[in-house]
Amino acid sequence: MRKILLLALSVATLAAAGCATAPRADYSQLRQEDPHSILVIPATNKSVDVNVPDYFLATISQPLADRGYYVFPVNMVRSVMADDGLSDADMVHASDPRRLGQLFGADAIMYISIERWEAKYVVLSTKVTVELDYTLKSAKTGSVLWTNHQVMVYQPQASNAGLAGLIVDAITAAVTKAAPNYMPLAQKANLQAVGLKQSGLPAGPHNSEYRKDSADF
Repeated sequence: MRKILLLALSVATLAAAGCATAPRADYSQLRQEDPHSILVIPATNKSVDVNVPDYFLATISQPLADRGYYVFPVNMVRSVMADDGLSDADMVHASDPRRLGQLFGADAIMYISIERWEAKYVVLSTKVTVELDYTLKSAKTGSVLWTNHQVMVYQPQASNAGLAGLIVDAITAAVTKAAPNYMPLAQKANLQAVGLKQSGLPAGPHNSEYRKDSADF
């Protein structure tokens, strides 16, 4: 009886821990620096698709702009960096943030690492996953101002329509694996990363909530 009670208490403790609210991010240094402009540098890529960073960069500027920050045009940034000998994303991430800030006149630098960008076939369905790491660094000091991590998964539910349904599911899964649509997942990841209360970015100077959202961020 004692063992059963202890097991029940352990399960209850794990359930409570799983339901616990994520801790609020520390925004003290970010608010002290008060960046107005963000330079998004080319993302590093740990996936097997070499074209992923180009696809991804098209999704990140608008969410940051909607939060009220000036975002340097990503294609212009890439061109200027290439002219300055910084064409490799890993090399850019390893360089001094202060050098990048001086090169563009930016207040902060956004570093993004594409951890996963994959589609896996799993029993008549295809599981599409996008995993991203975000880090915002000061262009003045090089210190980290904010971080975030997002994992987005899309896996269609199998139908219950007998043999015909299984055939449809198999065809759908094959098509999804052959040409998976990652963009909605990337867009959702960006929106959650920068927009969620207590973990996203506080409103920037071009947002009406600027300096009014301290209760949420």
